[in-house]
Amino acid sequence: MAFITLNRTKLKENYNYLDDLFKKSDIEWAVVTKLLCGNKTFLQEVIDLGIKQVCDSRVTNLKTIKGMAPDIETIYIKPPAKRSIKNIVQYADISFNTELSTIRALSEEAGRQKKTHKVIIMIELGELREGVMRDDLLHFYSQVFELPNIEVVGLGANLSCLYGVLPNEDKLIQLSLYKQLIEARFNRKIPLVSGGSSVTIPVLLQNQLPTGINHFRVGDTLFLASDVYNSTTFPFLNSDVIRLYSEIIELTEKPMAPSGEMGQNVEGHTFDFSGVDPDATSFRGLIDIGILDVEVEHIKPVDPKMKIVGASSDMVVIDVEENPRHYKVGQLVEFELDYMSALRLLNSRYIEKKVID
Repeated sequence: MAFITLNRTKLKENYNYLDDLFKKSDIEWAVVTKLLCGNKTFLQEVIDLGIKQVCDSRVTNLKTIKGMAPDIETIYIKPPAKRSIKNIVQYADISFNTELSTIRALSEEAGRQKKTHKVIIMIELGELREGVMRDDLLHFYSQVFELPNIEVVGLGANLSCLYGVLPNEDKLIQLSLYKQLIEARFNRKIPLVSGGSSVTIPVLLQNQLPTGINHFRVGDTLFLASDVYNSTTFPFLNSDVIRLYSEIIELTEKPMAPSGEMGQNVEGHTFDFSGVDPDATSFRGLIDIGILDVEVEHIKPVDPKMKIVGASSDMVVIDVEENPRHYKVGQLVEFELDYMSALRLLNSRYIEKKVID
């Protein structure tokens, strides 16, 4: 069985760096755990870091976290579905919101549960995912402030996740100014401006973060050292906290071009091998993982002499040319992961999860 590992020591090193970075700038931050897909083994490692806030987009994952560490503040980071309102109030201390009718439902449910539910209202800043339109924002806040059992603790924005709109200084200044406008209009204190995520960390490192932005939500950079803004990794963080290992289950010298009448493969793709020498051969291996478990385009062999040449539902085909490293059946192949590959692998029940030091 293929497996992924989480390196406890390297995770701790990344966490300590980020925690120091945010503390120096007087910024609160929460660990985004949606990448871990509710895996208790890996979640425990995150909890043991001493985190105070955790964000997730699945209420079942927040339920798991509350069961493991009731004192950690939980944040539901997408607009709640109305049929999930009861569980949101029960397991999320804070939720991100964009719909007035949903916040009214949260208010009613919080009353039934004898709680005060906290909300952060998201603003549309150009990414066209979640967010209240800016022209409607003051009217929106005026109505939310009137609701019982609801405490408005912040405003926020999402950038880069859908279309890649970057959180440059101008965008973040806009967010900060809206906080000032709301406070002045309603004479209410807005404690949090949640304008930061992994993609915003370079803005902070370059000292271009507006002073009003005081809350970050970080997962990608913590687990994968991702510099999302520049589509690379931070050299001062560990990019190998999470790795994939898969076993070679066949290794044979074979032609480099298939033979026979060609049609579509299992994914509906067609291929052209007209430029490949029909007599050319290389050592081709099969490993025990497939597109059921991961998007193959998002994994990269650590060995630069190895390349992925194809995949089906349960197997990936690798090419090791003349096999200079003398791979054998039964050996493990190590892969680098990005966010999308790690997410899919962690969500697969066929992939074993292990913690290493």
